[in-house]
Amino acid sequence: MDYRIEHDLLGEKEVPANAYYGVHTLRALENFPISGIPISTYPSLVTALACVKQACALANQELGLLDSEHAQAIVKACEEIRAGKLHEQFVVDVIQGGAGTSTNMNANEVVANRALELSGRKFGDYQYLHPLEHVNLSQSTNDVYPTAIKVALHFEIDLLIGAMEVLKTDFANKAAEFKDILKMGRTQLQDAVPMTLGQEFSTYSVMLEEDQQRLREAALLIREINLGATAIGTGINSHPDYAALARKHLSEVTRIHYITAGNLVEATQDAGAFVQLSGVLKRVAVKISKICNDLRLLSSGPRTGFGEINLPAAQAGSSIMPGKVNPVIPEVVNQIAFLVIGNDVTVSFAAEAGQLQLNAFEPIIAHSLFDSIIYLRQGCLTLAERCVRGITANRDHLAELVDRSIGIVTALNPFIGYENASAVAKEAHATGKGVAEIVLAKGLLTREQLDEILKPESLTRPRNNSAK
Repeated sequence: MDYRIEHDLLGEKEVPANAYYGVHTLRALENFPISGIPISTYPSLVTALACVKQACALANQELGLLDSEHAQAIVKACEEIRAGKLHEQFVVDVIQGGAGTSTNMNANEVVANRALELSGRKFGDYQYLHPLEHVNLSQSTNDVYPTAIKVALHFEIDLLIGAMEVLKTDFANKAAEFKDILKMGRTQLQDAVPMTLGQEFSTYSVMLEEDQQRLREAALLIREINLGATAIGTGINSHPDYAALARKHLSEVTRIHYITAGNLVEATQDAGAFVQLSGVLKRVAVKISKICNDLRLLSSGPRTGFGEINLPAAQAGSSIMPGKVNPVIPEVVNQIAFLVIGNDVTVSFAAEAGQLQLNAFEPIIAHSLFDSIIYLRQGCLTLAERCVRGITANRDHLAELVDRSIGIVTALNPFIGYENASAVAKEAHATGKGVAEIVLAKGLLTREQLDEILKPESLTRPRNNSAK
């Protein structure tokens, strides 16, 4: 392999001649063989880094700190990266020491060498265009990296909300399909009162809609950025107008309205917005996992469990039990939820561990948040496409359960009184007789009255009993 020689504070190193990254990235590759997951695994983060570098170059050009030739070469390189090129050159491990410095240096070197190439220069010709002197002008890792994380999180949150919309719509469609199917509701796994299967499925749609709104609210918090803070928030080595201009150009490049934090010293050390977002992601995970628990329970059996609904068969379920089919799609989504809950713990510890003017643990915060969002997005789409859309109802079995249930006696309370209703329930439980059969035998209601009271539309919504 051909090499070029680059140097840094620690000395010289051989860098692969055709690599767009440089010596700083190479040292990070050697120092952090941790997860084997490069930052290019998160294309949104690479794109966000390019957005930030482009915005900074435009701000520096506008302030007269960067000549137009250098600025435009940097901008063109960033635009290519935003379009998906050179992502494979972002090679440092997502888990790294140094508060994200290796990620920032990786971006600086790739942008610089592509800008050199566009200018007809050789890789490593930093005397003409330098990764730090030009690409990183007016910047520090400590404002570039958290800003890029927030930009990338916006991209990912939008995708997650879209995936939740797919799942929400599929549950709403099932709610409409099942709107006339009467079943028994349950509390504490015991018979409660009747409802429709449509009502049961509509709650899942509503739960997802609520959490979409919580995500939108959390996204608003990460629109506050510290770009222009440089090292610790004092803005050292930057122009007085730089922060506002860099923020303006970043908003234009991303088409997302960002706000410069009112106190950049505070914003550089505070990871509270990440904690808030992580908590919302945990909320989403918990609720989706609860839904999956319900789907597994309602489809359990198929003959010795609830057996009220059928999940589409995804694969053979056992290497030893012929004919067994397991609820593998809800199960995998459950496991995604467990991971997200664990990631929330990681984010909480990492945010708490920040010291003085900087949180050094933003790489693990970013890794945890991106994984949570991406896994939740894929989980929602998989659950919708490979499970929810194919769910069917066992109508006859549901009707039989309602007829046999003692729970419908609750609907008779306003008409025969609590004491009579309790006596009917007790007898039904002891003898196995139906509630309606016992009520008629005791002469508590006529058949006509009973049929009217036990109409599905009467059992599943409020009604005025004043004229009983």
